[in-house]
Amino acid sequence: MMEADHEDGSYDRNKELKLFDETKAGVKGLVDAGLTKLPKIFVHDNHKVNDSSSSSSSSATNVSIPVIDLGSLHEEGNSRHEIVQKVKDAGEKWGFFQVVNHKIPQSILDEMLDGVRKFHEQDAEVKKEFYSRDITKRVFYNTNFNFYTTSEVNWRDTLYCLLAPGPLDPHQLPSICRDVIIEYLDHIKKLALTLLELLSEALGLEGNYLKDIDCGEGIFMVGNYYPPCPEPELTWGLSAHTDMGFVTILLQDQVGGLQVFHENQWFDITPFPGAFIINLGDMMQLITNDKFMSAKHRVVAQKVGPRVSVSCSLRQHVQDECLRMYGPIKELVTKENPPIYKEMKMPDLVKLVYTTKLDYDISSPLKHFRL
Repeated sequence: MMEADHEDGSYDRNKELKLFDETKAGVKGLVDAGLTKLPKIFVHDNHKVNDSSSSSSSSATNVSIPVIDLGSLHEEGNSRHEIVQKVKDAGEKWGFFQVVNHKIPQSILDEMLDGVRKFHEQDAEVKKEFYSRDITKRVFYNTNFNFYTTSEVNWRDTLYCLLAPGPLDPHQLPSICRDVIIEYLDHIKKLALTLLELLSEALGLEGNYLKDIDCGEGIFMVGNYYPPCPEPELTWGLSAHTDMGFVTILLQDQVGGLQVFHENQWFDITPFPGAFIINLGDMMQLITNDKFMSAKHRVVAQKVGPRVSVSCSLRQHVQDECLRMYGPIKELVTKENPPIYKEMKMPDLVKLVYTTKLDYDISSPLKHFRL
């Protein structure tokens, strides 16, 4: 890729962003072209990358995020109560947990990851038809949703699919992974309802509470593809951030690289075959009035790869029909624990994150909605 340097040696970042974007080939296109050195737009503040990885996880290998076994959920005895207690602890202390024995067949998980891989590795001309910066589309692909607003362009390409609410025309989905997305969505909807029930009970509410306030109405699927990176120490696969929605259900392959920020330290999340990683998002932190936390996380760039992940976020998008107002749940607010956040619409948060330069090292986007 040509670097946009002026004759006087200065560097035109915006021009280089545009040149890259116009190829519609993504980071994968750079790798296919035999790139051995990172273009400047991907090079982050070197001190920051090295500094943050030095405090990462070498001292934290003995600690892992909670693993919750859903297999005994419907058995007699105290098993449901114990699972709810584990969800409560994980939500309050980590904002992250893994679930196993969730009843979704391993074959479906493998096919879903394979479908996303095939989308990103298909003929570039076919893939280009999906390349877009129009966030009102239901299905599109690009490199970094915040490509023009962030100071840190990340080493990954992404397929985005707004799967719910509203009827999705299957023909909008890429043919190469259409069938598996539709099948996977059916399973994810059931798992989402189970998780919302457990989270409702963990908050001391009726089991159907979060479902009834439409926390499971929106499903935004993101299929990330992280090609091998020639200079991984200079960039990120995915910079530190929190998720916007209520809950994210993440499926990842065995390559690894995901880290979570916990007690002022970065921890590696070692891939566990057949497990989903569940993390709570900003909307969950808002409606629980900070009882549950939306944890910061990131993905390191690596020489190995590709790494493939599929995240389904329970959230609405930017569509104007999302009219419901959300604020701290009345049952969780007391005189001693007054509301921290004002009422807002979910698309307001989405638009903020998509259009604003945010620094998650300093604060969360939720600060814009604090009373």
